[in-house]
Amino acid sequence: MELFTGTLNGIIGTSGFALMDIRSLIMIFLSCVLLYLGIVKKFEPLLLVGIAFGMLLTNLPGSEIYHTEMWITNSINYGEVLRHGGLLDILYIGVKTGLYPSLIFMGVGAMTDFGPLIARPSSLFMGAAAQGGIFVALLMATLLGFAPNVAASIAIIGGADGPTAIWLTKILAPEYLGPIAIAAYSYMALIPLIQPPVMKLLTTDKERKIKMETLRPVSKTEKILFPIVVAIIAILVLPSTAPLLGCLLLGNLWKECGVTERLSDTVQNALMNIVTIFLGISVGATAKAESFLQFDTIKIIVLGLTAFIFATACGLLFGKLMCVLSGGKINPLIGSAGVSAVPMAARVSQMVGQKYNPSNFLLMHAMGPNVAGVIGSAVAAGCLLVIFG
Repeated sequence: MELFTGTLNGIIGTSGFALMDIRSLIMIFLSCVLLYLGIVKKFEPLLLVGIAFGMLLTNLPGSEIYHTEMWITNSINYGEVLRHGGLLDILYIGVKTGLYPSLIFMGVGAMTDFGPLIARPSSLFMGAAAQGGIFVALLMATLLGFAPNVAASIAIIGGADGPTAIWLTKILAPEYLGPIAIAAYSYMALIPLIQPPVMKLLTTDKERKIKMETLRPVSKTEKILFPIVVAIIAILVLPSTAPLLGCLLLGNLWKECGVTERLSDTVQNALMNIVTIFLGISVGATAKAESFLQFDTIKIIVLGLTAFIFATACGLLFGKLMCVLSGGKINPLIGSAGVSAVPMAARVSQMVGQKYNPSNFLLMHAMGPNVAGVIGSAVAAGCLLVIFG
């Protein structure tokens, strides 16, 4: 009996229940809330479910599945990580090296049609204008006392591009990766709730009803040359964007060139799904109680929302300017799609436009600024890396 009691006490004493504290309970609760949002409310489920479950695993006391101390040092010993790290430490190597975000961009490129941007190059300016929210948030974060490198990482949330936010943050402020990634993907999922009020506030009823002309057909040659030319120019101007833009444009070239269908299909499906799994759970693992449960996390969430609202507003205001310059031929609603969330932001432009004019079809027009926003967020991240890296 004594042996049984001693064994039972030993098991209980070394279990996670014995190590549980209030912070762990709070993080477990938050993980379950995010799981609810991803599964029941379907908020960006492909990534949010993985992030939430990674967050749950890393905060279960005693799991030893992820070790923050291995990653906060200036000189990371990858050999030590492979020998003594937990499962999520090993998977996190793909985040820390920038592998996962770049491969996600490759998949996005393979799934995206750049035709609307090629047909109307002026869309590029709306995508660029929407990055204004990043620089507004950068200023606000600096004023709130964040170090410049952290402020830059927070600001990139305004680009509405999760992989770019992860890519920049893992370099500039890895200790804040958890809250920044969760904020970025949460606001991407909430686009249908956040953007319409801003769109209604900044446009008139007449503007929302503008019906745009059909885009010109884009030739196969144009679609093949576009990723090659943009890669050469953009990466020569800003070499730090090579990992993201290079993968984005290579994925698109595989899609459009007509001789690599198997590769394009693999990148769009199998590779994209595998990387999404690894990226989600390893990013969620960084949201440990000691780093996540801070007042800074609340400030990051508020600043991220502010950045997103300003990004939408900047795109809309530039859309209004283009509406005037075009003699009323451009519906300013498509400017809101200048944020990087493809294709959700373009669908919101379509949804709002059709609400005011049922015969209005803005989706393909909005894809131009939307694709430009993907390129613009990567360029903005490259600029921030050069300045603060």
